[in-house]
Amino acid sequence: MQRRRTGTIAAVSALGMTAVLGGCGVTGGSGDVTLKLIAADYGDSAANSSQKYWDHLVDEYESKHPDVKIDVSVYSWNDVDRKVKELVDAGKEPDMAQIGAYADYADKDLLYTADDLLSITAQADLASQLATAGQVKGVQYGMPFAASTRLLFYNKTLFKQAGITPPKTWNELAGDARALKAQGVKYPYALPLGPEEAQAETMQWLLSGGGGYTDDVGTYGIDSAQNVSTFNWLKDDLVDKGLTGPVAPGRLNRADAFAAFAKGDVGMLNGHPSLMKIAAKKGVKYGMVPMPGVDGKSKNTMGVADWMMAFKKNGHAKQVGDFLDFVYSTKNVLAFSREYDLLPVTTSASEVMSNDKQDADLKPFLDQLPLSELYPVGNTSWAQVAAAVKKEIGGAVAPNGSPAGTLAQIQSTATMAENAQ
Repeated sequence: MQRRRTGTIAAVSALGMTAVLGGCGVTGGSGDVTLKLIAADYGDSAANSSQKYWDHLVDEYESKHPDVKIDVSVYSWNDVDRKVKELVDAGKEPDMAQIGAYADYADKDLLYTADDLLSITAQADLASQLATAGQVKGVQYGMPFAASTRLLFYNKTLFKQAGITPPKTWNELAGDARALKAQGVKYPYALPLGPEEAQAETMQWLLSGGGGYTDDVGTYGIDSAQNVSTFNWLKDDLVDKGLTGPVAPGRLNRADAFAAFAKGDVGMLNGHPSLMKIAAKKGVKYGMVPMPGVDGKSKNTMGVADWMMAFKKNGHAKQVGDFLDFVYSTKNVLAFSREYDLLPVTTSASEVMSNDKQDADLKPFLDQLPLSELYPVGNTSWAQVAAAVKKEIGGAVAPNGSPAGTLAQIQSTATMAENAQ
């Protein structure tokens, strides 16, 4: 199976065009309008809640647009997708939603297209393949709002004590894990395949093994030969040899793995930018390298994007589009990215971040963007497939588990979900 390439993130220069409203579709009527936005919380405490980010942004926007009010409600990631679904099911769609997926709503013809909303300049500034990942059947409905990539974090102190260097291949990773175990490290390599975010750790390993969730044309190939080989290696060379710690991978969640890393109990794990701050607060000296591949540095890593979408029901395309042009300004994209250690979704903000010393910590993740692949979010079946991965993938590396059997079971779920569309 060859991996699907349409999910690759590639930043391209924005077109040199003057800004015009892109309201090609239905526009809202005249008079005062209140736009309702449901958004996810990227903060880890009340002090940096996303509500504060939105409140500041909305105050600035409303001061220049007295005829438009923006009502923002922020929910935790545990609740936000469910909240939006409940509103939609009740026929009370918000004007905008900033959540983790968009394809189901696009498939039901509930969303404006990006062409209906954004100015030409704003739309052209979206990172090209992030915008492509926001398409269903060639039409963009999902507008990328935040992005991140993954790197292999390692504890410099533990590595020095074990006399080892960061791995570049799977065999080197296993060798480092053995050396760390010999030093009494609790989690030589933390493998979080628990239900919180198993789909991410799984995809990272599938890509490093030359596979992925889908093939070139977007068809699921979860039980491909490459993917089975990857999970056979994980089970045989890491898990069964006791190199992944005292908690079974299927019961280890990402947040717990990050917390263990911050305590100094983890030698290596895959992490996104927020782990830098978590580790630094606890005084952990860490390094970051690209994910090892079978025979060398992995050619591709995983990228993740969250999405902004706008519902058609209230008929406020013009007002929504104008507000989103403001949201996607370089200044505001940079402010959000810097506040939450995320990567910009626009070319202009990415160029600033790449050259600004204050963003040096994020540059290794930004450098991964051209090599990153996203979840197959344009498939309306992805939510079901991701749920199946979260529930079942830990069994692939359990003591009596079968990688081939587990991957075949998830593939069956994927095929049925696709056929039901």
